[in-house]
Amino acid sequence: MGKIRTRTLGLEEVEKKEKEEQNEEKKETKKAVKSKKSTTVTQKKRGKKYVAAKSSLDKALNRKPTSITEALKLLKQIKYAGFDESIELHMNVVKEGLKGELNFPHSIGKKIRVAIVDDKVIEKIDEGKIDFDILISHPSFMPKLARYAKVLGPRGLMPSPKVGTITDKPEVVAKKFEGGLVRWKTEVKAPLIHQLIGKASLDDKMITENVKVFINAVGRPNIQAIFIKSTMSPSIQLDIETI
Repeated sequence: MGKIRTRTLGLEEVEKKEKEEQNEEKKETKKAVKSKKSTTVTQKKRGKKYVAAKSSLDKALNRKPTSITEALKLLKQIKYAGFDESIELHMNVVKEGLKGELNFPHSIGKKIRVAIVDDKVIEKIDEGKIDFDILISHPSFMPKLARYAKVLGPRGLMPSPKVGTITDKPEVVAKKFEGGLVRWKTEVKAPLIHQLIGKASLDDKMITENVKVFINAVGRPNIQAIFIKSTMSPSIQLDIETI
């Protein structure tokens, strides 16, 4: 229960001071409640199968980094999803702003939809139909496309000379992206990289080769810690020295 305060009536200055004290008291109470709410972290509730998989990994590895070979073996052992899961890499790196592009030696299981800007594509964008993952433009179309910057920009689809999507040879660049060119970068405000590297159904040797290519693209000195997981599984820390 809060404090019960008495007020002296008739003495205006005293009454005013007591009112101010009571108001300050209310403000402090509100701040305390707000602070308590902000520090309360809601933990994500995990399913029984996930918890069982995590327990199996903890027993097998004792939370220590392991080789890519052992990690892929364990991911197959703890698999419980009824679909072909994606295999993902998650990296803690030395700084924000790292980025690059590469071609994986083996399919990562994601088809890239590439579009070259023309009047028909602009009509679709105007109607709100975004059916592409990469948009490539000849410089002559950029004035027409500029009015859609607020639509395309937040989605990372606005053509830019920095990433090579504004070019005099859009057909050539389109073939490069359709052939499996992948762009990677850190999160906007965190030194973290997340990358799909294949499907669980892919041969372990092929997944390993994709992992090696990506590690080399990021640069081993830039990597502080690296984890591998499938869509539904807990993550496994990799020993980068063994890859």
